[in-house]
Amino acid sequence: MVGSNFQKKIIRALLFLGLTALLITFFFGDHGLYHLYTLRAERKKIQKEINFLRNQRTILEDEKVRLKTDYKYIEEMAREKYRMAKKGEKVFKVIEKEEN
Repeated sequence: MVGSNFQKKIIRALLFLGLTALLITFFFGDHGLYHLYTLRAERKKIQKEINFLRNQRTILEDEKVRLKTDYKYIEEMAREKYRMAKKGEKVFKVIEKEEN
């Protein structure tokens, strides 16, 4: 009887260790829940960045077309960004007053 009780304890301990190892692998292994959660979070972050970059690309493509075809837009950009003027025009630079 003593031997069979000892065997049951060993079997229970081995089953407990096996179950614990399976649970640890299930949650923290290479294909576990924690890894899946981090991959989903990373995928979501990358997808947001992709959407942002697609939007930026569309904006830049639209501006490229305008710069090739819209002469009024080109003139506006030259005046605003590069402070260019037509003959006879004067360009004034406005300096904002600093508040103390």
